[in-house]
Amino acid sequence: MHKIIELYFVLAFPFFIPLLVILFKNELSGMKKTKERILATALHLFNERGIASVTLRTIAQEMGISQGNLNYHFKKRDDILEALYLQLVAKMDANVANFQVTAINLQFFFDLSKMMMLQFYEYRFFMLDFVQIMRNNQVINQHYTQLTQLREMQFLGLFQLWIEAGFMRPEAFENEYKNLYVRMNILGDFWLSTAFIQQDLSEASIDKYAAIIFENIYPYLTLTGQDAFQNLSHKA
Repeated sequence: MHKIIELYFVLAFPFFIPLLVILFKNELSGMKKTKERILATALHLFNERGIASVTLRTIAQEMGISQGNLNYHFKKRDDILEALYLQLVAKMDANVANFQVTAINLQFFFDLSKMMMLQFYEYRFFMLDFVQIMRNNQVINQHYTQLTQLREMQFLGLFQLWIEAGFMRPEAFENEYKNLYVRMNILGDFWLSTAFIQQDLSEASIDKYAAIIFENIYPYLTLTGQDAFQNLSHKA
């Protein structure tokens, strides 16, 4: 009897391995889909209610799953916030990488800025609850601080290219353009909050706020740059 059982396992073993692999892959796929559903549900709830009103229990109830099931994927709410933040950063990096750069001109700057604003609108809870997140989540705080420093270098490099191309005048005093970047960064971080307070928060309002932020560069442009700006404004 034992030999029959042993022979059965010897003959069946090669068939068990592929079956186990398939089952394992299916389990991983199911886990990935559940994780994606959790993030999508959390994003919707954070956007609609704000992070202060959304707990792990809230997300689990919205999904119709147990909190224990949710905790298997995310131990705490901060883990979900960090995952959504990294998701946003990855999407923005991908969009920038796929962006068709024909020339580093005003059109490029406006189109890229508007694309970023659309991405932030999709994850608008992040900017609407920006101060609270920065206070309470050091992982996001540190990463966003580094991202801001990198963005400053990129903007100052872009301004220098515009100066060399004759679109922008040279600095009139030290750190003039660094301070311009700071002002634009403040507007970029808080335009969503302003739109929310003024009951003007919608995807349709992005064009208006993109134009408002873009207008900050106008006083620093040369006549050539101002002509290019006017042509772009008429197109928009």
